Parts: sequence; C-alpha cells; structure tokens
Amino acid sequence: MTGYNRVLLKLSGEVFGGGKVGIDPDVVQRIAQEIAEVVQTGTQVAVVTGGGNFFRGAELQQRGMDRVRADYMGMLGIVMNCLALQDFLEKLGIDTRVQTAITMGQVAEPYVPRRAIRHMEKGRVVIFGAGMGMPFFSTDTVAVQRALESRCDIVLYDKSGVDGIYSADPKKDPSATKFDELTYDEAISRGLQIMDQTAFTLCSENKLPMIVFGMADEGAILKAVRGEKIGTLVHPG
Repeated sequence: MTGYNRVLLKLSGEVFGGGKVGIDPDVVQRIAQEIAEVVQTGTQVAVVTGGGNFFRGAELQQRGMDRVRADYMGMLGIVMNCLALQDFLEKLGIDTRVQTAITMGQVAEPYVPRRAIRHMEKGRVVIFGAGMGMPFFSTDTVAVQRALESRCDIVLYDKSGVDGIYSADPKKDPSATKFDELTYDEAISRGLQIMDQTAFTLCSENKLPMIVFGMADEGAILKAVRGEKIGTLVHPG
C-alpha cells in the first residue's frame, strides 16, 4: 500500500448516468463496489460527485434560465447522486454518511468538517453533497476545498471520457501523448486545462497532489490508492 491514509474521490455526474440523463443503477453499483474494496484495505474515503447527469447550471443559463437558480438545481441533482451512492454502499455493508452544504435534515447531515473527519476515522465513507452550497462554484473547486478541510492526502479525480492528462485533446488530436506524471508548474507552463482554474490553483498553492484517471478501467480507484501506474499524477514537485 501507499502512504494514502485518507483520500477524496471526485466523480463526474456523467459517470452516474452512464452517459445518459438520470442514474444507471448498474454503474452506481460498480462504483460502490470499487469504493468498498478501497475501504476494506483500511483507507479512509470521502467522495464529491458532480450533477451533470441531471442539471448543469451553466448550460441551463445558456437556455435562458437565471444562473443562480440553475446552479441550485444542479446542487439538488448532486444530492440525488449522493443518496444513490450511499444506498449501494450500505447494501455492501459499508457505513456511509451524506453531508450537504444546503440543509436538508431528513436526508442528510449538514456539512461539518470535524464531524466528517470523525466519521472517516471510524471507517465510514463520507459523501459531500450540494456542492459548495453557493452558486458559481464548480464541483472541481468543491472537491479540492473539501479535501483540504477534511485533511485528505490526495484527490483522485475521475476525468470523464479520458484516462489521464494528455498534451492535447486525444479525441481531436491523434498525436496527443499521455503524461504519467506532472508537476503543477509543468502543467501551468504547458497550458494544460486539467480542471476548473480555481480548483487547480487551490491544489497548487496548498501542495495537494492529485491523480487524474478514468473510471472505464475496472478497479481504477483501488489501483490509484495502491500507487499502481494509472492515469496521471500531478504533484507539487
């Protein structure tokens, strides 16, 4: 095993829907199984999900909806993903807590960093929902902020549709090459768009490493935690 005692897993909303609107139970079950395998090794796990399989605030805004209201709708979509993941994890015997940035006491706890840490110390998976609880923040930024506040060792960043960081978009440029490892400075100098700029800056300034990988590879989460060669490791250098 690596030295990762506590990890934060960032999952895209698209992965929950299997590329479609809504939730694909088979996909969520597979994700839950992979997280369960990690928990059973003794590694503490927190999760942040996106909500793109339901709503994207920026896209709804383009269609004429008020951005603030659209973003709040996106946060509610995220909570639906959180509850689905919680259900599948608990069916596997993994004790799980959902903490939300918007108060919704009948379905989740409020976000309290110290309580989240305590849950993880007891072996529970903590799923952070409802984004930052404020509009205009991406779930990339939420993931990094939650990782820092709950003192995670690394962010495991599921990049929908790719298996790591490339020199160019591999879907558009067949000559694009994949990086196994990068420093934050190298990523900046190459102009690589890894994640939301605010999130990237937070990671870089706080020297929080991340592994960018794709969930298409079976057992990807466990491989990342074990330190196996998967995706791209981005580190302070």
